[in-house]
Amino acid sequence: MKGRTLWVSTALLAFAAGCAPAAGSAPVVTSTTAAPVSTTPPPPVTSTPEAPPPCGPGVAACVSLSRKKAWLLRDGAVVLGPVQAEPGGPKSPTPVGSFRVEWKDREHYSSEYNHEPMPNSVFFAAGGIAFHAGSLERSSHGCVHLSDADSAAFFDALGVHARVQVVA
Repeated sequence: MKGRTLWVSTALLAFAAGCAPAAGSAPVVTSTTAAPVSTTPPPPVTSTPEAPPPCGPGVAACVSLSRKKAWLLRDGAVVLGPVQAEPGGPKSPTPVGSFRVEWKDREHYSSEYNHEPMPNSVFFAAGGIAFHAGSLERSSHGCVHLSDADSAAFFDALGVHARVQVVA
């Protein structure tokens, strides 16, 4: 029965294509050979893996000013990152060095810059320098701007006294 169904299906397809076999004739079998298959393997997929964080051991957060990237680490392993970061500009640069988280404030407002909101602030350097949610398109006043989601992750992951390293 399968052979008959195949012949009927073939005949219907041929008819629909305008090539119906003559009445009473046997179905025409055509070659189903595919085009030659290349035996050359495809080129390897090349992707540039992100470089590892440029900070030293024992750091809980790492910032690269030149790459505008930040990472959260635990026991030397990256747990988040690299994420986009926007540091301070030439007039108010983010300080380079090793620091410790001094304090945190989930709903902080700047006392120096028009009472602007600084959500998820994690203060780690003198002068009120912190990780916080902010624009990723314009330089900060020395802080490290992160996206809303990333600043929340940094706020949740970094405790007071956690080590932060900022490299050029």
